[in-house]
Amino acid sequence: MIEVLKNNYGHLFEDELIAEINRIGTLKKVPEGQKLIEIGQYIKSMPLLISGAIKIMRNDDDGDELLLYFLESGETCAMTLTCCLGQTKSEIRAVSEIPTELIMIPIEKMEEWTAKYKSWRNFVFESYHNRLMEMLETIDSIAFLKMDERLLKYLKNKCKITNDNTVNNTHQDIANELHTSRVVVSRLLKKLENQGKIELQRNNIKIINL
Repeated sequence: MIEVLKNNYGHLFEDELIAEINRIGTLKKVPEGQKLIEIGQYIKSMPLLISGAIKIMRNDDDGDELLLYFLESGETCAMTLTCCLGQTKSEIRAVSEIPTELIMIPIEKMEEWTAKYKSWRNFVFESYHNRLMEMLETIDSIAFLKMDERLLKYLKNKCKITNDNTVNNTHQDIANELHTSRVVVSRLLKKLENQGKIELQRNNIKIINL
């Protein structure tokens, strides 16, 4: 695991911290669609992503989901950090978007490393900043973009995250993540297909030219 850590986090963390993570961290490989964190549960460990991608979701009062942002290799979830430090219940749901490899760090190390390692402290603060910017981008999209613009942005992000020009989601999946109805998503996708930008296939969407 030490070589995996050095390859992904060696430019961020000093050797002593890398050695500690290697000693106490647990390497996990999870398939696509696996739930890693659930809303309302206490968090016992935080993830450091090695490969793959995790989507962070939020529920409204009616139980409907909204996609907040994605985590990629070399990142962690600021909301997880907040819950770890405050020993509060999770406010988000984390689900692997594609097959993902990550290292789980026990939460009791969070405060210790924040005081002990400047590189860890910088990593935590930068994670907070990056996730805040992504949250603001999500809010801006909801507030200022039309649904067809949000859908285009969603499809582009999916291709970037998965490094694939096929989006393996149903119309209902997309509607859930964009917090809208399947009818609206289907209508807008059909419009994009008529424009030659996508090709609708069974349970997936092939991106041609967005």
